[in-house]
Amino acid sequence: MQDKITIIRDYLNKVKTRCTYNAAAKALGIKAPELKKLLGDRTPENSWFVNTGAGEPVGYDDSEKHPELYRTNRIIESAEVLTRNLGI
Repeated sequence: MQDKITIIRDYLNKVKTRCTYNAAAKALGIKAPELKKLLGDRTPENSWFVNTGAGEPVGYDDSEKHPELYRTNRIIESAEVLTRNLGI
């Protein structure tokens, strides 16, 4: 499971695009709360995972957010985008 989370995290960091916890969790076949636990520490690399409503990473201080987090308004909200682009 951690390998797949790393694949998604690396992809989001590469394309510099936010993704909802729900979309990532669905692509992994788990629930969003489980994904949040598996992500571990609040780091800039993990801050690309955001909640659906506000588009923000949950509980992150500004210093923990990636500096380019808001470079685009685009947020991946569909698990299909991840499964198609990453083959997971």
